[in-house]
Amino acid sequence: MPNVGMICQPLYGPLSKKVGMPQKFCLPPVAYPSRSFGLNSALRPRFVPPQDNPDMTHLSDFPITQKWPAQHPDRIQLYSLPTPNGVKVSIMLEETGLSYEPHLVSFETSDQLSPEFLSLSPNNKIPAILDPNGPEGEPLALFESGAILIYLAEKTGKLMPQDAAGRYETIQWLMFQMGGIGPMFGQVGFFHKFAGKEYEDKRPRDRYVAESKRLLGVLNQRLAGRTWLMGDTYTIADIATFPWVRNLIGFYEAGALVEINNFPNVTRALETFVARPAVAKGLGIPKRG
Repeated sequence: MPNVGMICQPLYGPLSKKVGMPQKFCLPPVAYPSRSFGLNSALRPRFVPPQDNPDMTHLSDFPITQKWPAQHPDRIQLYSLPTPNGVKVSIMLEETGLSYEPHLVSFETSDQLSPEFLSLSPNNKIPAILDPNGPEGEPLALFESGAILIYLAEKTGKLMPQDAAGRYETIQWLMFQMGGIGPMFGQVGFFHKFAGKEYEDKRPRDRYVAESKRLLGVLNQRLAGRTWLMGDTYTIADIATFPWVRNLIGFYEAGALVEINNFPNVTRALETFVARPAVAKGLGIPKRG
């Protein structure tokens, strides 16, 4: 299995000096398998208990822990905010029972733009994780909620079908959320509740409303006769999708705008989703200050 070389990234400007960080930091190499199809466990990343790997790089080697020190360095470190994207990972961690330590990334104080956070998530987006016991027992840093969901599903063997066809179909619906549901619903929120609502020209808002209705229609059709997106099996595709549906009709207050009552299969599945104990808990993690 090939070993990827050290990944180094420069830190720019006076902020790096202000926090006492080097002008360049390097993340340790992580070994990856060439493929992981879900059929053959030998093809998956091998997760080694920490005690079996005494040479494991310490979490303190990662710049992000300078801003958010790990009180429990043996646990997965979650850097997030309870937004539709952020709660995907907290819900997943609650559903799988993995031990984790949440850290609030506050947008009010621009935590997401700090050099420490950018060292882990260069796109300055939450959520991000740092797993002290990643593949081959080495720490693994990940950003992008979809990638994190896939990783945690493969780490635990939960919430992802074990057959290859089911696995790819689940990832298909995960990508549907990442590429459609999230961006379009987010635009509806901007033009309906936030700064965009002041625009006199409502054509931008109406364009995103129409697209959101179309996407809801796709979901509604898929859920006809199914409990979840993958039938009777609850998966990461549901964990990715329904926080955004909940946000659209809740926080964004756009239920009437998108005529949510026209999508009864979606609202039925949403009710089932939020009734899950792990979902109810994960929706509030990390707690806002």
